[in-house]
Order: sequence, then structure tokens, then C-alpha cells
Amino acid sequence: MHIEINTDNHIHNDESVERHVRQALDGSLARFADQVTRIEVHLHDKNADKKGGRDKHCVLEAKLEGRPPVACSDEADSLAAAITGAAKKLQRRLDHDLGRLS
Repeated sequence: MHIEINTDNHIHNDESVERHVRQALDGSLARFADQVTRIEVHLHDKNADKKGGRDKHCVLEAKLEGRPPVACSDEADSLAAAITGAAKKLQRRLDHDLGRLS
């Protein structure tokens, strides 16, 4: 499964961000590895340098083998929480969508 991470100008895409994204996706989506070919991760800080809660936004788009793409998103106070929340939502969505096929 190929993972592509995209960030806005306010989020520094460093090794810790990549590591957290990979851990969250590997943990949540390991059983779908045969069906998911690629995941695009979009990370945004909606308030930039301003103070405020729930301003970190994560969108995950999973490209599936022979099926239309599936997207889920989450907002949280921290980037890690937004990534984890979006990964859990994507896991539930894939469970539902791919579970109906079996």
C-alpha cells in the first residue's frame, strides 16, 4: 500500500509526522492491504498561527482495487489526534463497504 502525504504551508512534514501516519494507517488498515492500493493523506492547519481548538484537519483518501475511492476526514486539537481519528473512520468505512461485498 503506497502512502502519499500532502501538507499545507503551516504544517511541517517531518519524520515524526510520516511515522505517525504510517503507524496509524498500518494499525487500522492492515487487513485491507490486498484491496487498498494507495492512500493519499491531506493535512491542514485551518487557523495557521492563531490560537483555537479543533483546527488540525486530516483527510484520507483510499484508492481501492477495482472500486471507487473512499474518503474520510477528522478535525482535532492536535495533528496526531486528527490522523488517528481519520484512520479509525476510514477503517469503519472500509469494514462497512467491503464487508457488504463478501
